[in-house]
Amino acid sequence: MDSDTVPLRILLAEDHAVVREGTREILDRDPGIVVVGEAADGPSALALAAQLEPDLVLLDVNLPGLNGIEVARRLQSLRTVPRVLILSAYDDIDYVIAATEAGVGGYLLKTAHASDVIAAIHAVAAGEMVLHPPIARALAARATGWRSNPTVLSTHEIEILRLASRGMRNREIAAELAIGARTVEAHLTNIFNKLGVAGRTEAIVHAASRGWLALGQEGRGAGTHEPPNSRHD
Repeated sequence: MDSDTVPLRILLAEDHAVVREGTREILDRDPGIVVVGEAADGPSALALAAQLEPDLVLLDVNLPGLNGIEVARRLQSLRTVPRVLILSAYDDIDYVIAATEAGVGGYLLKTAHASDVIAAIHAVAAGEMVLHPPIARALAARATGWRSNPTVLSTHEIEILRLASRGMRNREIAAELAIGARTVEAHLTNIFNKLGVAGRTEAIVHAASRGWLALGQEGRGAGTHEPPNSRHD
């Protein structure tokens, strides 16, 4: 790491002490990461996030007091909103979808290698979406059963979906494209209706499975492919 580079400030939320200690040992090996706090339950994770303003919260789903998905949702209302990466034993796709809809930028299973956890932290902190490969494959397989309106997404809608796949929130997409946040919301609603999906995670995987978006092997946003016969706004 460059001596002028500021390390990522990480809050670690995990209820099992042995897992939390082991995870911290992994994080401490990377000079680009500093663990600024640890929480053993959901309410403590929220309180510490508000107090410490970390860059990223590494979050377990099964936290006592308040589950990780609800913690992620409430983190979005903080004055300084951190990125969120889930590290969980649960591979249920509905959990994954609920987590990403709550504002999570990545979802890894606890079977991940230490190097993958470190790489995912840096990627999510940089605004990329990261999914554990088995989860990404399961989502892609699920996408094959989704109904798709034959109307092709516009180039502008594809661009919004590409930015969403990088973990950008509506207000960040609006700033990037110099449009209003409500306009972004309207475009996303149109996208969901056209694709017959319930939310942005489903829309992203749906589009990626058809080659309109390129998601890397780890599920990271990595650019776009224009769909055939796409029209411009």
